[in-house]
Amino acid sequence: MAEEARGGDLSRLRQLNARAVVRVLRGEPPLTLSEIARRTGLSRASTDDVVRQLTAQGWVAEAERTAGTIGRPARRYRFCADAGRVLGVEVGERQVTATVADLDGAVTHTARIAVDASADRTGRLAAVDEAARQARSAATAELGPGGIWATGVATPGLVDADGRVAVCDDLPDWTGVDLRARLARSVPGTVLVDTLGNLAALAESWRGAAHHAEHAICLYAGPTTGAGLIIGGAVHRGFGNAAGQIGALPAAGWERARRRVRDWRPTTAGSGPADDADAGAVDVFTAARAGDRSAVNTVRAYARDLGAGTAALVLTLDPQLLVLSGGFADQPEAVTAPLRRELTRRCLRAPEILVSPLGERAVVLGAVRLALDHVRGLGVGGPLSSSPPSPPG
Repeated sequence: MAEEARGGDLSRLRQLNARAVVRVLRGEPPLTLSEIARRTGLSRASTDDVVRQLTAQGWVAEAERTAGTIGRPARRYRFCADAGRVLGVEVGERQVTATVADLDGAVTHTARIAVDASADRTGRLAAVDEAARQARSAATAELGPGGIWATGVATPGLVDADGRVAVCDDLPDWTGVDLRARLARSVPGTVLVDTLGNLAALAESWRGAAHHAEHAICLYAGPTTGAGLIIGGAVHRGFGNAAGQIGALPAAGWERARRRVRDWRPTTAGSGPADDADAGAVDVFTAARAGDRSAVNTVRAYARDLGAGTAALVLTLDPQLLVLSGGFADQPEAVTAPLRRELTRRCLRAPEILVSPLGERAVVLGAVRLALDHVRGLGVGGPLSSSPPSPPG
């Protein structure tokens, strides 16, 4: 039981009890003191003290009493999911997406800024700034300038411990970008940065196809490609945050797959690839969904190219599931059939292949969850957000 924790002082004990109460209230209907006490294992007196403390700090509020009951209804308490917001940002090849969510992860606003696939870092960072500005404006209108408590950012490439892109082959001029420092200028609270693959896996483990999986590979593929590993029910990042980066190995075939997507151009009846300036703006996966034969063939070849690297990951991890998300999430048959054949041919045991129910939202939802995990680790038992973040200067 939380109140029986040993080895810490009274302040630490109070914090543990406060976290236990917040944990049972988060994402649940309002509960009475007796229900909270039963679920946490605290005595009713301790529960009353903790709930009073959390109410004064803003983490918990008394819910409206239900009308129509006989006698005075028991007080019920709820977690204040609407007290703050988190921000998730996804940097993509053709678009930057910024999503605002409450403290339970319910999305309240999304901003999308288009960006040219060949844009240099200046142009892409401008899109990041604008998406974050629009999202921050929405949160500020609801809660004031300190409404965003933490921001999670998903980016192609390998991210170091300081939030800097250490290596990136997918986007022009993106290696070396310091996303943490860039966004810290415009959004309040802590900024955390991780890879597309890791955050796609985090979202799948949270709300997606890998929700109940102990061991899974989440393959995020489209214009950019990455993999996230779930081991023991948690995202496995490795010693240097490089776990799952099988695409760095030329023999894996992922670079060849990426080139197929990059080099494809739409065709017109009876002609070769369109050579107008806007041709590259048509996504091969979108065209495949529309029935373009050239696009369908390209997507199938793309899936085959992914097979070697994916098989290496499968042989290493032996996962329950392989979850597909990203650009091909709406083309399951065009991708899963050739990929399944490759895995069956190369692996001792091919895992079940599932298409993500989150689709192209997987990565930005993973960025949201990254920010939520940070907020949930703050000092409950102190002020609501461990000193609500102030706006950047």
